[in-house]
Amino acid sequence: MAGPTGGSGPDIAGDDKVNLGFIIAIVAVATIGGLLFGYDSGAVNGTQAGLQAAFNLDANGLGFTVGSLLIGCAFGAFFAGRLADVMGRRTVMIVAAVLFLIGALIQGLTDTHILFVSARFAAGMAVGAASVLSPLYISEVAPAKIRGRMSTVQQVMIISGLTAAFLVNYFLAQKAGSSLGEIGGTTAWRWMYLAQAAPAAIFLVALFLIPESPRYLVMKGKDDAARVVLTKLFGAEAAERKIGEIRASFTAGHRPSFKDITGKFIFRPIVWAGLILATFQQFVGINIIFYYGETLWRLAGVSEEVALERNIISGAVSIAAVLLALAVIDKVGRKPLLIIGSVGMAITLGAMTWAFSGATSDAAGNLALGATAGMTALVAANLYVIFFNFSWGPVMWVMLGEMFPNQMRGSALAICGLAQWGA
Repeated sequence: MAGPTGGSGPDIAGDDKVNLGFIIAIVAVATIGGLLFGYDSGAVNGTQAGLQAAFNLDANGLGFTVGSLLIGCAFGAFFAGRLADVMGRRTVMIVAAVLFLIGALIQGLTDTHILFVSARFAAGMAVGAASVLSPLYISEVAPAKIRGRMSTVQQVMIISGLTAAFLVNYFLAQKAGSSLGEIGGTTAWRWMYLAQAAPAAIFLVALFLIPESPRYLVMKGKDDAARVVLTKLFGAEAAERKIGEIRASFTAGHRPSFKDITGKFIFRPIVWAGLILATFQQFVGINIIFYYGETLWRLAGVSEEVALERNIISGAVSIAAVLLALAVIDKVGRKPLLIIGSVGMAITLGAMTWAFSGATSDAAGNLALGATAGMTALVAANLYVIFFNFSWGPVMWVMLGEMFPNQMRGSALAICGLAQWGA
């Protein structure tokens, strides 16, 4: 595996004195795309009863409707890397912000199922693109000594968006009486989708306040523009040297292409490592909690209000776990965190399986858990999200951003993003 700099080519964000406040600010903006994904995941968690009622969906139809965002994510992730090499990292993120904003508004307003699904697909393309471009952008602007912590911000944003949506869902449902009640003549579940437009608009405006990646600018022969950005990041003394280092990281006369990641067994070994990381982050089952947490708790016999409250608890402990990972990832290392998380998730999923295996049905046919099983399920579910957000959640974003050589980074992140969302 490549070192922290990403393999071939020098570290273009070395250990010079840096404008740390500026770097933190632009990283925060670049990772708002993660917040949008988290917000959508939390929003859809509380809107499923509304979707079924509005569009007359059975379980399969609901699953497809919810999952259409992930299909869009796969497409967006696949094409984002190449588009970013042609149009620029910031430009593609701006397009993604516009797509998500439009998608959020349509989801909240339309009465047509096909239009709703199309809007979720478009929003998914935006999220998928942002998921690839965020670690790419961070790897090209953050110093090596803080790059791990900066990449972890992506997961912080995802969980922050998730928790924010849980809170909004809870208060909207409280005000309307339920997710099917009305506020100002519009059902609460529609407001849950319309609320996504606010962070999308913030993302769009904020993107105009951050610079383009200096590596992209040099790749396009815009050395003067790159010099301005690098001077603000690392100071005037280091800017010229770093421009030379960026140039040297490209093979003479060669520009990035998809062929850079191919090898004897379809892809190069380092790309296969990234694909495995991206795929297994999804295979651990976190999206069940993300998307169907409220449904699971209602099946366990609690009211909608209590189910939404438990989602908020899950979001709060998730944020704490990610912040802990952010604090220790550069000290403990990536692999130990993955091992700790894997063991912890296996144990807690086993406990949840035991709790739900003993469930009974009430007179209405609803699933019900006993007091002991219910408490076990609640504790195990929250421990599960703690282990995920302490390990596989943030660590995958860190490793994908730093493991690929400069020459192949865009294409490699694109194919890994496709694998992650396709899983």
